[in-house]
Amino acid sequence: MKPNVRGELIEGAPLGAQSWFRCGGSADLLFKPADIDDLSEFLKQWPVKKPLTILGGLANTIIRDGGIRGACVQLGKAFADVQVLDEHYIQAGCGALNGNVAASAVKAGIGGLEFLSGIPGSLGGALRMNAGAYGSEMKDVLIGVNGINRSGMPIRIVPEDLKMSYRHTELPEELIFVSAILKGVAEDYDTVKARITEIKKQRNDTQPIKESTGGSTFANPNAKDLKRAGLPEDLRAWQVVEKVGGRGLTIGGAQMSEKHCNFMINTGEATASDLENLGNEIANRAKHEFGLDLHWEIKRIGDDIS
Repeated sequence: MKPNVRGELIEGAPLGAQSWFRCGGSADLLFKPADIDDLSEFLKQWPVKKPLTILGGLANTIIRDGGIRGACVQLGKAFADVQVLDEHYIQAGCGALNGNVAASAVKAGIGGLEFLSGIPGSLGGALRMNAGAYGSEMKDVLIGVNGINRSGMPIRIVPEDLKMSYRHTELPEELIFVSAILKGVAEDYDTVKARITEIKKQRNDTQPIKESTGGSTFANPNAKDLKRAGLPEDLRAWQVVEKVGGRGLTIGGAQMSEKHCNFMINTGEATASDLENLGNEIANRAKHEFGLDLHWEIKRIGDDIS
């Protein structure tokens, strides 16, 4: 029996087609809550023993070809409001696109949040993985998060609860981030505008943003692992990919971008398996040639086709 809720319930939702990679399977059931109370009601009705997957904006995500069992929850427009609280603080729903949060900060003359314009997807996903770009990351600007637990009860989360580290947080996957308060710095509008314009230009010049991609494939290795592998301690993930012959490497319809070789792209006919196999091939080469473990930054969820 489907939960009795006010939001949108979609059976057989084509998630892969909605993802930034434009490939992959479907969800058995997708729920887009009408508001926080609706989300709470759904969680109270959905059996604890049934699978539940929380989705962001499907930017840094591969939906495997076999799809996702159980129910998926995705926050939509009802959770996308961005409010300027004062000259330092912004409150945003976790369904808001990171670029929109950055743009609102710029309009208000709030600096320090421009880096969000370089992070694809929604605020909730950025918080979940402590996303970062251009020298800043979420833990640098986060004040607090409003969430809902698996039982449908609201909770308040402070940064210390998240134990945020490089591309990592430690709270349970089933905990849903609903909104967050971010702190910036009061600055002159023209100064902030110039900075975000430069970030957008740099991103356009160096990343395949017009392709079907999902952001950085691998996190940058840490200095200790690089030293152990006999590599320079400041080596970036894209340089490792290049060293193992990854630039332009293709499996099926998936390719490591020629423009930025830490980005995978769907050239038009890729399956989710093509993308995952390509990433695994790069990781296997790095392990074989250098003894270096590359860690996926892109989330891979769902079932393979058996």
